[in-house]
Amino acid sequence: MTNRTLKLLFMPIEAEMRQFAIEFESALRSDINLIEQMTRYIISQRSKRLRPALLFLSARLCGEPNRISNISASIVEILHTATLIHDDVVDDSITRRGEPTVNAIWKNKVSVLLGDFMFSKSLRSMLSLHNFEALELLSETSELLSSGEIFQIEKSLTDGMDEVSYYRMIWAKTACLFATSCKIGAISVNATNEQVVRLFEYGKNLGMAFQIKDDLFDFSGEERRVGKPVSRDIKANLITLPLIYTLNQLSEPERILLKKNLRENPSPDEIRNIGAIVKRNGGLKYTQAKMREYSDSARTALDIFPDSDVKESLVGLIDF
Repeated sequence: MTNRTLKLLFMPIEAEMRQFAIEFESALRSDINLIEQMTRYIISQRSKRLRPALLFLSARLCGEPNRISNISASIVEILHTATLIHDDVVDDSITRRGEPTVNAIWKNKVSVLLGDFMFSKSLRSMLSLHNFEALELLSETSELLSSGEIFQIEKSLTDGMDEVSYYRMIWAKTACLFATSCKIGAISVNATNEQVVRLFEYGKNLGMAFQIKDDLFDFSGEERRVGKPVSRDIKANLITLPLIYTLNQLSEPERILLKKNLRENPSPDEIRNIGAIVKRNGGLKYTQAKMREYSDSARTALDIFPDSDVKESLVGLIDF
């Protein structure tokens, strides 16, 4: 699927996404010239803006999106952008979506401070909601997003990343913001409790599938299609599901050798060899099956809602 397909999926919320763009840009304004330069650069990049779209689609599924929906959509995108900026510093990434990262242009020190600035902006916007339930949910999500990255690094350093830890990690670093976006969209239009619960489940499962797919790309993607460097996790010794499954299939000597190669900043040839080992031992097939399980759970969560163009878009996003 292409970005054109994504535009079609967003058609039921075209007006809301236009309003969001105005709110998002307004929320990031600063009288400091360097901040203005950096935020304008971020706004100009080809972000898919999935999280605001999920929020508006969830709101539209249950009612009429409003001011609370719009402010909340801006907050979730600010949170997401702040985590990306910090992630790129941690991973020393020089490109994202085919464009130079903020830290590639303005270096790490300024990038970290910009991420902090954006987190502060999100907190300020949260207060304007005057909705305790939404404020509590967004605060919890902000904490989870930060802890997820640290948890991943800790488990990689201590060689403690197993399948249970992996699912906990991808919930915290990715899926929680998908789930929060959907839930707040429903809350903002006073949806029923069942609708709120189902949309939270939809967002959670969609987010889990999304991150698993992202981790699959590290082994099977092309940089021009993925929009970021592939094999990045392998180079950084970050153990994701394809490797977790593969390591469990290997004999003890094979496992020790593979872990040794991972720790020693593997060369391109070694990376290709690691990829071949993962494929040969079923790591990719197992990961694809898990992704499908989460995708199916996301579809099931929408069963209570009558058919509509909005529901069709939410289902379409699973395939996207």
